[in-house]
Amino acid sequence: MESASQSDVPPGESPSRLANLLGVAVAILTLTLPVVAIAYFSETPLAPAQTPYSFPRSQD
Repeated sequence: MESASQSDVPPGESPSRLANLLGVAVAILTLTLPVVAIAYFSETPLAPAQTPYSFPRSQD
């Protein structure tokens, strides 16, 4: 058994351009999709909640 393994791509041949573009697209989606999902689904309070009626004050 050889300790050094041969790669599938010969030394003079580079991976295809489509594979490079696909890798870049996956990397961009991996980095941006979680941020976009968090920003979209996070709650942003617009105004503090107000009670629809006033509470009666006790007279001491």
